[in-house]
Amino acid sequence: MDTARLSRFVSGLWDDDIVPQLVEYIRIPNKSPMFDAKWVEHGYMDAAVKLMETWARSKLAALPGATLEVVRLEGRTPLIYIEVPGQGDDTVMLYGHLDKQPEMTGWAEGLGPWTPVIKGDKLYGRGGADDGYAIFGSLAALLALHEQGIPHARCVVMIEACEESGSYDLPCYVDHLAARIGSPSLVVCLDSGCGNYDQLWLTTSLRGMTGGNLTVQVLEEGVHSGDASGVVPSSFRILRELLSRLEDPVTGQIKPKELYVEIPVQRVEQAKLSAGVLGSDIYDKFPWAGGTQPVTRDLAELVLNRTWRPQLAVTGIGGMPPLDSAGNVLRPQTSVKLSLRVPPTLNGAKAGEFLKQLLEKDPPYGAKVNFALEKDGSGWNAPQLSPWLEQAVADASQHYFGAPATYMGEGGSIPFMGMLGEKFPKAQFLITGVLGPHSNAHGPNEFLHIPTGKKVTMVVAEVVARHHAQSAKA
Repeated sequence: MDTARLSRFVSGLWDDDIVPQLVEYIRIPNKSPMFDAKWVEHGYMDAAVKLMETWARSKLAALPGATLEVVRLEGRTPLIYIEVPGQGDDTVMLYGHLDKQPEMTGWAEGLGPWTPVIKGDKLYGRGGADDGYAIFGSLAALLALHEQGIPHARCVVMIEACEESGSYDLPCYVDHLAARIGSPSLVVCLDSGCGNYDQLWLTTSLRGMTGGNLTVQVLEEGVHSGDASGVVPSSFRILRELLSRLEDPVTGQIKPKELYVEIPVQRVEQAKLSAGVLGSDIYDKFPWAGGTQPVTRDLAELVLNRTWRPQLAVTGIGGMPPLDSAGNVLRPQTSVKLSLRVPPTLNGAKAGEFLKQLLEKDPPYGAKVNFALEKDGSGWNAPQLSPWLEQAVADASQHYFGAPATYMGEGGSIPFMGMLGEKFPKAQFLITGVLGPHSNAHGPNEFLHIPTGKKVTMVVAEVVARHHAQSAKA
């Protein structure tokens, strides 16, 4: 393999073709079904699928025998399914998603979720990095191999449209396409993060997630606060008490031991190494307000907190009027949306059941309490890397980043990985991505760091080629 030639090919394809496509993709407000109940009616999801399908079809001629199908199961989000023939009996699966998180507030002047803006080497806008680039990067990697006549195994590309809602449609598609997918020996996922933009980062684990809407109701309607306060308990106060069953309000630590697991020794050591590489970048990357400080200055503990320990975020609130229309009323109810990240090896469904029981049992003052589970998904802990893959990753990181590869867990979830780990226990995994410092996926000012997108594409190409070379030896 001529790595310099591969770099030139991939970089040129990104500049001339992929970035313009991502610009158009960012314009489409194709929010995931959880955030757009009328996604079918609005048609934005279909528009995003069409954009990617059209581009991919324009490249298939350079991949002899390749086929593309937009698979649609009744009542479910669509899925783009591509097969690229290869040599040998093995299969590589390349995965990504095209649905997006909602708008979020706080975008800087001139930026917006559906307003693509290129500033220097960054492409701003929702979804480019998380992870609309996946289909483009995956096919670009295969095109780069074909450009040099380098063999690879049969490749299957799957781009779903439900990941940001928990990938609840994906198992149905995997079952529906099982005979066509086969049994991948290598899975490539481009939906993860990177600790910095200076080297390749491999994701070793992903936290699971559960959550839903917690509602506390004390009255059938609001009443004068001067009349009721001191007689009727506040729904907000009761809600605070219930949350304190789950989270220590002073330290932020999750209280129930049932939501913890024993952290593998190797992951602890990797956390220490990652902390040594990143230093204060672990927390400096966040847009702190005022004098706010991280929960601890122990860098390795911060890494473990966000990768292997349960943590709670309250992501929404209901039952409260805006400040400018908040009268002197004791409100009848308060609701919050809870997002609980759970350790990679904890069963997400059981965590959800435990959470519901914890919050609903023995409500203070006999208040009406309901926790409506909205989502649950288990995490994922990577299998031991095969020697060939560990070496391929090390070489590719040096070739394209000029630095060693680094290993670290991620605090977010990719539901598909846990499912694939169960279905294909012998598969090797290359989980990486472009979501580095300040890229702010799900939040305002999200951006794709274009040079990292290029380099990750190059890495995928080399690893896929090395996978075939290893398979040929077996």
